[in-house]
Amino acid sequence: MTVQVYAPDGATGPDPATLAPSPPVLSGLRIGVLDNTKPNAGLLLGQMASRLAERTGAIVAHTETKNAALAAPDQVLGRLTKEMVQVVLTGTAD
Repeated sequence: MTVQVYAPDGATGPDPATLAPSPPVLSGLRIGVLDNTKPNAGLLLGQMASRLAERTGAIVAHTETKNAALAAPDQVLGRLTKEMVQVVLTGTAD
């Protein structure tokens, strides 16, 4: 009887992406909302963006949607970039 033993080591993938640093001041910056289409996510994120803009002098500039189960497609990220959004609010809600 032959027993095969598999070693758990192997090639590793690329290093994980890091988050961009947060801007120290939001005044005058453009806020984007990335709604994942879960129930109430758009409402919650929209209200958060509006209140954040009121408190900081930022501007709610653009809202995009994506499928909650998938990463945002390049086209969605491209539209946020085209709208010159500097801060994006995204998250989950149920």
